[in-house]
Amino acid sequence: MDQIIYSIVSVKKQHRELNALLVELKGISGADLYDVFFDDITAIVSNIHRNNVVASRPNIIEYAEVIETLSQQFTLLPVRFGSVMESTDVIIKMLGRNYAEIQSNLRKVENKVEFGLKVFCDPQNAGADTATIALLSSSGENSPDSRHSVYRNYLDKKLQEHRIKERHLAQIDLVIRDITDAFAHLNPLHKFQKMITAANIINDLLLLGKDKKRELVLAVEELQKKYKDLQLLLTGPWPPYNFVDFKII
Repeated sequence: MDQIIYSIVSVKKQHRELNALLVELKGISGADLYDVFFDDITAIVSNIHRNNVVASRPNIIEYAEVIETLSQQFTLLPVRFGSVMESTDVIIKMLGRNYAEIQSNLRKVENKVEFGLKVFCDPQNAGADTATIALLSSSGENSPDSRHSVYRNYLDKKLQEHRIKERHLAQIDLVIRDITDAFAHLNPLHKFQKMITAANIINDLLLLGKDKKRELVLAVEELQKKYKDLQLLLTGPWPPYNFVDFKII
């Protein structure tokens, strides 16, 4: 039978604690969990038929609950859902091949958690200037020389839209700089994404110390006071899903 991997855990001297926790936990469809060791790291796995690895809501929730519970006591690297290997021996060899990168990642996330900060704007306000330009650019289409000005109007419209987008991106960069400055005293790692949707203009993924949550909340509240026309949504803490920087080979 195949094994599905939930996470890779730094065990150190906590073997007894890990074993006690695994007895209490259940994996997908109530499967028993067990550990596969290589040196001082271990993969947390359960048996599964490969055909049963379906990304359904119940399976993903059960999978995430295992990772969440383990992360409360251990430093770990979440593994992407659906990572299935043929046997314990194959898993041990995988841990050995990736040992240096796994240890580097474990050191990076030790005693840290992940938060997400989403920044939203009103998409109607964000697009108001573009709509106005489109209206102005088409205002001469019924004039006698409209056939000679259509191409020029089209270019003018595109140029103005480009300038508006550039200004919008410059404003987003300013907000990102303010976010970075506001959180600097917490010494986090950031992963920014811009312009996810018309409304969701910034996603900031943060990795910072487990004891920094209250300070982070206060910093977000101060930012919200400054940017009253934006909505800031903080989520977490989560296991460090987005800060695992290696691929299983």
